[in-house]
Amino acid sequence: MKILVAYKRVVDYNVRIQVKPDGSGVVTDGVKLSPNPFDEIALEEALRLRDAGTATEVIVATIAPADAQPHLRNGLAMGANRAIHVVCDQPIQPLTAARTLLKLVEKEQPDLVILGKQAIDDDANQTGQMLATLWGRPQATFASKLVVDGGKATVTREVDAGLETIEVDLPAVVTTDLRLNEPRFIKLPDIMKAKSKPLETLQFAELGVESGDFLTTTNHAAPTGRTRGVMVKDAAELVAVLKDKGLL
Repeated sequence: MKILVAYKRVVDYNVRIQVKPDGSGVVTDGVKLSPNPFDEIALEEALRLRDAGTATEVIVATIAPADAQPHLRNGLAMGANRAIHVVCDQPIQPLTAARTLLKLVEKEQPDLVILGKQAIDDDANQTGQMLATLWGRPQATFASKLVVDGGKATVTREVDAGLETIEVDLPAVVTTDLRLNEPRFIKLPDIMKAKSKPLETLQFAELGVESGDFLTTTNHAAPTGRTRGVMVKDAAELVAVLKDKGLL
């Protein structure tokens, strides 16, 4: 059984985001970049399936600029068998990412594709669902528990009303939620071993992916500063203040 894991690089969640002076985007120069936390959970789950003997190979894949190889080496150090780097210099939107991942699926023929439910840079929560639709295979999103057995995956997923358990036939796409697992700590010997693991490089332009970047961002702006709180005597005064500010 082969598992493909989408492994995106994002601005580290501990970094305070700064908007560029011209409003064209956020500052990334000199900023710490790390694996998307949800994708780390996806990789950890794939590794656990392999360690349990359910899977035989785990592949990590990313769509990122040429300098993202250390990011993939991080995934290899966690334990992935090999990596695929689709070199793309420009940011892409979810549909384009899904179409690119589909090319890798057609190439690798995995039994299971696991990726985070969303990336913390855009919080779109779309790529997994789009990939499953393009692939024509079942999907199980927001997984908080995953059991693979006999060509089927049983997924406990988090929904608004609580938990829902579904069963899907493999091959399938699974997206992971925070409570699925806790990613392992990478040790120095694993970092050294990762340097010799296979890392395949593909050029985005050579894959023949049709662009799905239909949205245009016109401007980025930082949130307004938090204003000082106001004490009111009763509900009537609160309503009056809200109306005065145009909030009611």
